[in-house]
Amino acid sequence: MSLEKLVEQLKQQEQGYPPVEKWDPPYCGEMDLTIKANGDWFYGGGIFKRMALVKLLASVLKKEQQQYFLVTPVEKIKIHVEKHPLVITQWCWLDEHCTAMQLTTNVGDSFILDANHPVTLEEDGSLSVIVRRNIPATIHRNVYYQWVELAHEAKVNNKTAMVFHSADQRINLGFIDE
Repeated sequence: MSLEKLVEQLKQQEQGYPPVEKWDPPYCGEMDLTIKANGDWFYGGGIFKRMALVKLLASVLKKEQQQYFLVTPVEKIKIHVEKHPLVITQWCWLDEHCTAMQLTTNVGDSFILDANHPVTLEEDGSLSVIVRRNIPATIHRNVYYQWVELAHEAKVNNKTAMVFHSADQRINLGFIDE
């Protein structure tokens, strides 16, 4: 399948996020599309320069087990993702009391950091968060360092961790006594 044909199919879909979790089209092979660990998208060895195209393709991204696919109602195409397909690049508090944090990805997804969007401390020490469906995003290093500045020490499982709270959830940035 060509990138041009896929884009044409996607342009015919409604605005917003298509219900890819309800679609089960036949597998049509693999596309030479790679999402790098830093969130850059490459096709045929060249970087995507049009953010609108990246956003369009990201809207039909589906994860099954540990593999990623671009799906339409009639086709399912495997792509390569180095780590996670999205990156958290911005955050802000939604109120003056700092009770809920809004996160934004490199493709413009915005959501509240809450129980529906859990943060995971990965084996390599990095953090990720579930954005939508079961699609994870890496927490950008700059965001992580900003979070460390606002975090405080707390006991988690008898270990000292750096934590902060958002929407009644304790976010663990990592343990400091390991």
